[in-house]
This record gives sequence, structure tokens and C-alpha cells, in this order.
Amino acid sequence: MSETVSDIVAAHRSGAATPEQTVRRSYERIRAYDDPAVFISLRDEAEAVAEARELMSAGPAGKPLYGVPVAVKDNIDVAGLPTTAACPAFSYRAGADATAVTRLRLAGAIVIGKTNLDQFATGLVGVRSPYGVPRNPHRSDLIPGGSSSGSAVAVAAGLVPVALGTDTAGSGRVPAGLNNIVGLKPSLGLVSTTGVVPACRSLDCVSVFALTVDDAFAVLQAMVIPDASDPYSRVMPLGTLGAAPPSMVIAVPDANGRMFFGDASSEQSFETAIALLRNMGAQVRAIDVFPLLETARLLYEGPWVAERYAGVGAFIEKNPDKVHPVTRDIILGGGKISAADTFRSFYRLAALKRTAAEIFSGFDALMVPSVPAAYTVSQLEADPVALNSNLGTYTNFVNLLDLCGLAVPVSFAGNGTPYGVTFLARGGRDAGLASLGRVFHAQTELPLGALDVKQPVPKALAPMARPTEIAIAVVGAHLSGMPLNGELRTLHARFVEETSTAPDYRLYALAGTTPPKPGMLRVPEGTGAAIALEIWALTPDNFGRFVAGVPAPLSIGTLRLADGRQVHGFLVEPLATEGARDISEFGGWRAFVESK
Repeated sequence: MSETVSDIVAAHRSGAATPEQTVRRSYERIRAYDDPAVFISLRDEAEAVAEARELMSAGPAGKPLYGVPVAVKDNIDVAGLPTTAACPAFSYRAGADATAVTRLRLAGAIVIGKTNLDQFATGLVGVRSPYGVPRNPHRSDLIPGGSSSGSAVAVAAGLVPVALGTDTAGSGRVPAGLNNIVGLKPSLGLVSTTGVVPACRSLDCVSVFALTVDDAFAVLQAMVIPDASDPYSRVMPLGTLGAAPPSMVIAVPDANGRMFFGDASSEQSFETAIALLRNMGAQVRAIDVFPLLETARLLYEGPWVAERYAGVGAFIEKNPDKVHPVTRDIILGGGKISAADTFRSFYRLAALKRTAAEIFSGFDALMVPSVPAAYTVSQLEADPVALNSNLGTYTNFVNLLDLCGLAVPVSFAGNGTPYGVTFLARGGRDAGLASLGRVFHAQTELPLGALDVKQPVPKALAPMARPTEIAIAVVGAHLSGMPLNGELRTLHARFVEETSTAPDYRLYALAGTTPPKPGMLRVPEGTGAAIALEIWALTPDNFGRFVAGVPAPLSIGTLRLADGRQVHGFLVEPLATEGARDISEFGGWRAFVESK
């Protein structure tokens, strides 16, 4: 039975299963798991099934997440469902999807429901919610981790193959470590936070939980788009998955920086992770992480608590008895921080950022424990603040320093507790971390989440172009068998693959061209179609010769593919499409020519 995103999509495309069947399976599993604390609200099953049928009628073209069920943390808006942030008194019914959810729907995903969290996304434990504590599927007495507790459990238990969380201080990484799943925390601004209840708005990220790194990265690709409605959105090339570079240098905390708070199993798991890195051929280098740990203290001892207060402080002051007491005390404490204290912290952070940049320039990634120690629910209840602080030892500094992160499973202790590590790198290196993490995860040979399912062997990645080549996408007369394909072959071009664009383009049959040619134009989101194309690769010299011969009104620009990759390819000047026949309905030039 298909469990991963990639296998589910492949089954849907081949007809081995349908989106309707997969959606129904999610609801069946939710009922069988029988834990009302995982989801705060579920969509009506009939409504989700109807959406799946609609999707089947439209077909899979241009939908890399075709028919994939997804859960969404309940501080992220989903149109028609309440957004509670785990506080019933705060609840409102969302009138529109968050941008991240919109992107997933466009990619073919189907939202199943809204998951539980530590109230107002404040906490790393998963126990601060009036909706209950989601049951960790590995050990019922173990905390699920937070704040994205429900999303992590939903994926680990196989209720959905992927879920959205958020991450400000580690909420997208700690639950992954405690549930034997992957947690991807993207670079700041890579994914829009429009439609997300703010924790610390300047640091918040929408994160991804999945069973494999490849699945998490596929979901990230679907969500990445600059968003004018989010002032923290950044234009940042995502890159593509590739082979982990040989002889990578991976940093780890030195002896003074390794803190496990008496958890011998966590310490042993970290040693296992180091051995796995060396088995990959990586060079492991111990470094002083004190500047990073000093940065971490700023998050809850500095003005970023005031940023939480700015987001929901007024509501809490009016409704103090409606808020979890630990959450209430933490957030209201932010109202006492002065402007002078804030600027002093800004100055200190600027200095620490410079130091961190120097540190990170010396290696490819830093590996730290996802959780330095694992705790039971009863332990947390006895000492809620201190143990939560322990969990954030290696997470709190990440967003302050503009790093990206990827949490990956490593091992299980004898008592069934999962442990994992998190790889960290400078912002913008998300694809590099994923390329490293997918190979690392495969070496563990762990099962998927809490499922009795063997981890799949990572699929080989065929690069669009070799290091000595440049890839180009062709959509018309240069396609295989078409009149101008010989121009590519004369330049010794190498065929790479047949694929399609993202659904962001219109294709036109241009008038007066010999031989007949189409023109492809980028159009506003929601008004385009996926267009079939081929990718060829040339040497840099021959690429230059080919581009020099491209006649107006055609030009070479950057195209976005269905799977999120970017590649050079043919576009047309908008003026040339005036009066031209729109042939987008055919899905490509070859289909149009054959129709004639």
C-alpha cells in the first residue's frame, strides 16, 4: 500500500488507486487511531471526497501533489474551517486559505483537517492545549513534542502522508525528532506566512512534516512563491535535489557543547549519527557552539517575547482565564520589555549573526540533536518550564540567525523512544540540506514513522544538466521529431527528459512563422495551464550559439516546472500573442499539431 507522497501520486497517475480512495483511507485511519486530541477540526468527509472527485475529473497534469491528503496545523487558515490556535475563545472561521494552503491545493493536495498544537504555538512539548495531548504513536506516555504536536502525530501514525506545521523556536523540528519522521524548516521568507496566526512574526516559518525527505521537499517546492501580501516574503531560488557532495564537512558540537541532560539514549543516538556521517564519507568537525547557544537565550530572555505579546497579548489580557497558565505567563511577560532593552538585544544579535556567519563559512552543515532529551507527559507536568527550555537547546537560535533546518530520524532507544538529528545551514541552502538528509536517512534503514513499513530506497536523481552542461526547455518546433529539432542535434544536445511546466503559462499558435511555432507566455496565478515540454542539455559554448539564433518575438527566459524546478526555456513577447490563437487547452504543441 502506498504511504509516501511520491508513491501515492504515482499510484494515482497510473490508476492503481484514486484520490477518492486515498482520501477515504485517511478518514478510516483517523477513526481507527481513535485519538480526538490529534485533530481540532476535521473537514466533512463527503466534502473532501467531492473535492477528490473534482480533482480526478480535471486530471493530474501540472499537479505534483495530485490527490495527496494533507493536515494543517490549527494556527494556519483553511477556508471554511475554524482557526483556534488551540484557544477556543480566540477561534474564528477563516474566510480564505493561507497562501501556503492555496499553493498546496493548486498542486493537487486535499486538506483533511486542522491539527492540535501548544496554545498560540508557544511551547515545544505538545501538552499545552485544552484539546488534549496527542498520543505519541511510539510510546503513549511520551510527549508528542510541540508546538506542532498534532501534525507530527498525524504523519507518524499514517493518518496523512504529509502535514503543515509552523516553526519559530523549533516547533517544526522537535516533534519530528520525537515521532521518527522528517521535519523540514525552510529558510525565512521562502514560504509565505500570510494567513498564519503570528507567534513571532519576524521569525515564523511554515514547516513540513513527512515520512521521507523527498516527500518534504516536494511539498516545499509546491509552496515556494514570493507573496506581496507578506512583507517578510523573500525571492530566493530554492534549487533542486541532487547528490550529496563528496567529502562534505559536517560540524558537530564539541564536548563542551553537547548537552543531553542525563539522557544516555539521546547521547548514544548522536554518536550513531556521527558514525553514519563518516560512513557517507563526510568529514566530521567538532566546533564551539557557544555563540549559537548564547543567541538561543535571546529568544525567550529578549524582546522576541514582546513580539509574541504584540501578536496576541491584547486578547490574553482581556481573556486571562481562557488561556493556558504557562502560555499566559510567558506571553504577558513580553509586555514588560522596554524599547531600550529591545535595541540592546538587536545590537547583540547583530554581533552574534556576524560571528555565526564566520562559523558557518567553515563547513557544509551543522548537525545537532533534534531533542537533547526525551520526556514523558508526567515529567513535563511536574516541571513544565525547565524541561521545555531543555528541548529548545539546539533549536531556539536557528530562526534568529536565519538558518534553514532539516530534522531526520536516527534510531530508537530500547524503550521505543525515537531520536533524531537536525542539519542546519545558512538561509537559502534548503536543497543542499535535503540532498544530504535523504542519503543520511536512507542509511538508518528505519521504518516509516510508526508504520510497519520499510523505508524506500531513495530514487536516483537524474540532474537536468551535468556540471559541464546547461539545460534548456523547448516547447515547440524544437521538440523531438519537429522541424527544428535538428538544430539541437547539430549542436550535440543531449535529451534529458519529457515533463511539463507549472500551471502558470498559456500557449499560443503564432501567426506568420515558418515553420509554424508556438509562443508560451507566463500569466497570473490561477489563469494558466501546464504545458508539455522537453529538456535538452548543451555545453556552455553550444548553448550560447543556440540562444544567439533564437528569433524575435521568441526569447529565452526562466521557466518553472511542474515539480518546482527552474530551467532556461522559450518564452514569447506579450505583444506577439495579440490576435494569436490560444491553444493551451491542448496541453502542448505536439498535441495541437497532431489534432490538425
